[in-house]
Amino acid sequence: MTACAQAPLVICLGHLVADHTFWVEDIPQPPAKAVARRYSLGVGGLAANAAIAVARLGGRVRFWGRIGDDRNGGPLAAELAGFGVDVSAIRIAPGARTPVSSVLLDPVGERVIFAFRGEGLDLDPEVLPMGTLGEAGALLCDPRWPRAAEAALRRARAIGVPSVLDAEKSEARLLAALVPLADHAIFSQPGLQIFAPGVAPAEGLRRALAAGARVAAVTRGEHGTLWLTDGMERPAETPAFPVEATNTAGAGDVFHGAYALALAEGQPLPALMRFASAAGALRAQDGVTPDRTEVETLIRG
Repeated sequence: MTACAQAPLVICLGHLVADHTFWVEDIPQPPAKAVARRYSLGVGGLAANAAIAVARLGGRVRFWGRIGDDRNGGPLAAELAGFGVDVSAIRIAPGARTPVSSVLLDPVGERVIFAFRGEGLDLDPEVLPMGTLGEAGALLCDPRWPRAAEAALRRARAIGVPSVLDAEKSEARLLAALVPLADHAIFSQPGLQIFAPGVAPAEGLRRALAAGARVAAVTRGEHGTLWLTDGMERPAETPAFPVEATNTAGAGDVFHGAYALALAEGQPLPALMRFASAAGALRAQDGVTPDRTEVETLIRG
């Protein structure tokens, strides 16, 4: 879907990865050698997948990230641009190596990911056009470029741009630093356990609010999404849409992209959660990022 000039702008900051995906009958235990039924190479990464979702859903989107000057970097940025994402703020780190992942998918959509997060990529956030952040209706950050995420989240809060943190599985110190700066901290289940170990999800969400987030949520796949804001006694639950999942890779990223776009559009929280849940469910159904019509059809259905 092509975004119109009046569509809200979302800035997605973070990870861009060359994803090598192998479809296998089962995921073997080592030592092993197995034959893949299918293979693909394409754009991956938390914020990059989210940016593609924003574009597919009719929003305008700019990607802020970094790549190496190796053989993976340039083609990866060009492919991301092909989805309708503005990649003019991607920065090239001289002598660096671009992130790469190998993804194994079984027939029911469960996955194992081997991630190489690159080398020599820790650029100063000053290389990014922070002065343009006020043009956005929402900012989405993942934790994979932490210095830049921290700088952007601080600026977004200072100028009143609503922000979303993809609080995916990361080092505890990174989540502890970034969650207090985000208006909307949206956790995966592993991410929430790292942020608030040993407690129930509801208590983990309360701790995120106490730290400084204004909305805290945890996505739980087929079990739906729990979310909490100040003044709520207990978390609300947005049920998952019933789909037959065949490829769950990237479903959480698409959820976050749809969430950020709905936030930029001003959708109220219950509708926003359903919109993001529908987009994530459709991605898990077949591994393809849905467009706006598909998401709205699922919601109406």
